[in-house]
Amino acid sequence: MAEKTIPLLPCHSPLMADVVAFYEALGFITTLRQTSPYAYAVVERDDIELQFFGMKEYDPAASYSGVYVLTEDVDGMHTAFRAGLKAAYGRIPSRGLPRIGPVKDMSYGVRQFLVTDPTGNSLRIGQLTGEEGADGTIPPAPKEPFERALHHAVLFADSKEDLPAAARVVGRALDRTDRTPAAVQLLKLLVLGGDIAQRQGDDTAARELLARAGAVPLSAEEREAVRDDLARLAELTDTAG
Repeated sequence: MAEKTIPLLPCHSPLMADVVAFYEALGFITTLRQTSPYAYAVVERDDIELQFFGMKEYDPAASYSGVYVLTEDVDGMHTAFRAGLKAAYGRIPSRGLPRIGPVKDMSYGVRQFLVTDPTGNSLRIGQLTGEEGADGTIPPAPKEPFERALHHAVLFADSKEDLPAAARVVGRALDRTDRTPAAVQLLKLLVLGGDIAQRQGDDTAARELLARAGAVPLSAEEREAVRDDLARLAELTDTAG
């Protein structure tokens, strides 16, 4: 007999309708919905099934619930999710609840993005890249100071979702006076810093960091090396207005 694990996630009861609508925007189909004797819902998308139970006293802002979904097409899912959210909300939410983050290559051998629903449950959508150690261990953090800062800041921002900690790491790196980052490192730090500031709702800081990023001189070879960061810069700049 084949086994299947189905996540059972809490939901603030008054938000159940919003949660169901959110997952439908992501391409899920609602296969069960009840309001009595208690709120409960089931949504499915291909082989992904999520079940939600209502809690009147549940605080979405304090949620720690999450699910890890492995896929073979993380970029395709990210594109589909963003398109669905834009159609449903008229914009792509990147802060507060609900929200969706950027796709990132993580140090532990996964390319992933995070999406969080209106009641605070987080879906980590990932695709294995095979870049983890041969024995399955996570490679150690880089020793070079700016690479190490980028490494830790990305983990804080896009794995743990601790934006204040990520901002502190980026800020300390940018404020260093004893050494200067290479152009590629500077561009990455500024784009990441602008991304974090925008997600925190600090639009003034975001615009300043993104403007500095746009002014970093890059050779053709360097531009190719930071192609994803430049694409993210363009997207963030457009969002910031």
